[in-house]
Amino acid sequence: RTIDMLFGNSSTRINILRGFDTHLTSSRFRSRTFSVRYLTASNHPITFNAQTTQAPCITPITVNINNNTYPIDEYTNVTENVLSKTTRKLHLQVGHPLHTLRTLIEQHFVGFTFLPSYDPVVSTVQNFDELGFPKDHVGRSLSDSYYINKDIMLRTHTSAHQLQVFRSNVDKFLLTADVYRRDEIDSRHYPVFHQMEGARIFPVSSAVSVIEEELSSETLAPTQIKTIDDTVITKNNPLQPCHDADATNAVIKHLKHSLNGMVKKLFIGQDLEVRWLDSYFPFTSPSWEMEILYHGKWLEICGCGVIKHHILDNSGMYDIDYLFRPGVISKFRPYSKYPSCIKDISFWLNDNNFHENNFCEIVRNVAGDIVEDTKLIDDYLHPETKKRSLCYRIHYRSMDRTVSNDEINAIQDRVRQQLVDELGITLR
Repeated sequence: RTIDMLFGNSSTRINILRGFDTHLTSSRFRSRTFSVRYLTASNHPITFNAQTTQAPCITPITVNINNNTYPIDEYTNVTENVLSKTTRKLHLQVGHPLHTLRTLIEQHFVGFTFLPSYDPVVSTVQNFDELGFPKDHVGRSLSDSYYINKDIMLRTHTSAHQLQVFRSNVDKFLLTADVYRRDEIDSRHYPVFHQMEGARIFPVSSAVSVIEEELSSETLAPTQIKTIDDTVITKNNPLQPCHDADATNAVIKHLKHSLNGMVKKLFIGQDLEVRWLDSYFPFTSPSWEMEILYHGKWLEICGCGVIKHHILDNSGMYDIDYLFRPGVISKFRPYSKYPSCIKDISFWLNDNNFHENNFCEIVRNVAGDIVEDTKLIDDYLHPETKKRSLCYRIHYRSMDRTVSNDEINAIQDRVRQQLVDELGITLR
């Protein structure tokens, strides 16, 4: 026989031969642990233990995620709405556009190791310190990142796992994962998105010969894609003094060849314009971005560069390598065919600590995915009191149905109250 046991948000199916009794031990906020005892055909009792995975949740004193419990503190700003996304892993679901795109990119990088997703919970050391982020970098702020507590957070980029991978002695890899950032609300931003990160390591002593041999055997097929690259090495985007110039230039040539080939594979048969620009990342030098001309606007699709040598040193590797991150995998978001419901909210600020990301986070936490866009439509400074007033327009829209005005009014009322309680604003 088969019996289905359902505990909270987790279900476990147990096949039973003959007879059973169960004992359940659980708490509201912990993973569900239970034991099952049944008799086999020969009446020999067999007992086994099983553990389900709880849905992530927040209690007054802890954050519980992936069967781990973390204490909260003054840094804690992660929400249950965001935590609920950590179990979805869309890039691993066959047939999902992210899985399709990931597969296409993996097919281009033959011989690379394709790594599974790591736990999205990382330390601030992994996410920032090991990669050389300055202490005052904006990415560390509470308005930009999701903190579980002062020392633990949701990763803001796949690079949080760089040293972890390098220490496993993998010399070329692709890692795809969900990442989390507090951000504005519109059709191009979402608190959860996906990145794919790749790296290739070359021994310094043989980098030039290895790369020349590889590139001599590869020829990019002619396409309609126009590539503009007038970047040069400058003092603002320099080679690293510790690197051999010939080896570095060879690595750069291989990097750009590989990524130009990737774009041609992804956009085969399309009339496209691509350009390379100098850029800056705390963990690479020199660094670049690739952009494509999309609907008349330049859209970044990939950041890349030569990894700073101290990162490799810290991982126990003393070679030279490049890193790339095709951001195109984070751009997919379906659009609803159903009409939107628009509401405005205006309020006076009572201090100078207002940050738009905090406003958006409250709206998103109350409304969930039914909120599609928020836009500042008025910013007024009273000439006498010098108090500042803001007015935001919020677009609500469902992906699978037409929302009613009464339904959205109820959500809007909760948003208004939450803004007062958490931001201390005065509604107009």
